[in-house]
Amino acid sequence: MSEETTEPSRRRGIYLLPNLFTTAALFCGFYAIISAINGSMLNEPVRFEYAAIAIFIAMVLDGLDGRVARMTNTQSDFGAEYDSLADMVSFGVAPAMVMYLWVLNEIGKIGWFAAGWFAAFIYVVMGALRLARFNTQVGVADKNYFQGLASPSAAGIMASTVWAGAENGIDPTNIVWLAFIITLFSGLMMVSNFRYSSFKGINFKDKVPFITVVLTVLALAVVAQSPAIVLFCIFWVYALSGPVMTLRQIYIKRAEKKAKQQ
Repeated sequence: MSEETTEPSRRRGIYLLPNLFTTAALFCGFYAIISAINGSMLNEPVRFEYAAIAIFIAMVLDGLDGRVARMTNTQSDFGAEYDSLADMVSFGVAPAMVMYLWVLNEIGKIGWFAAGWFAAFIYVVMGALRLARFNTQVGVADKNYFQGLASPSAAGIMASTVWAGAENGIDPTNIVWLAFIITLFSGLMMVSNFRYSSFKGINFKDKVPFITVVLTVLALAVVAQSPAIVLFCIFWVYALSGPVMTLRQIYIKRAEKKAKQQ
């Protein structure tokens, strides 16, 4: 089941429309992998930013397939399982492969051959465990929160790092260990117990003040100026919000418990 799907029961069958979005998301993840591999194998300049952008497009499509299924009442067990497998490729394997081919393979050139692919493999395994845990908690977990960083968000950290670095001409050899840490961090956050807001409580059908529309337009304008850097910052802020939110809740509960004892 995808990160966006939380319905406990679905009808059997195959519906075309939502699965087209899922297939498109899967294609984007596959394209990101092939784009990075082909350039590396042919010893040609690789536009890694294109591979990173493909992952972000997959994120958009992944967010749409579930919503389209609910809007058209075409939810099914097949679609949920297919979406989960597509997520594993687009947000598990693709980010790890792109990050490895862009920078992590450079670690082998300085004598630490296994470290690069080890970090990439850990990310893939953590992504698989994250999806498996999410699937087993459908209908039980609080829909307003994710337990652990959602795999699309982890992929966002990885893809925005590659996009920002490639677009700004950063030499991968200068950030090999930083990329190593980012890869491990992204993977481990997916299987952590930190709580992350799912933003599913937002109702886009409700009326909003005019200033909200203005601020939304301004935000889009800021993103358009430097999408790689802005997305990099956004995903890192979200990734760090989980530990901050969880620690804050622990502090509040301890304070309340201490107040009751007094």
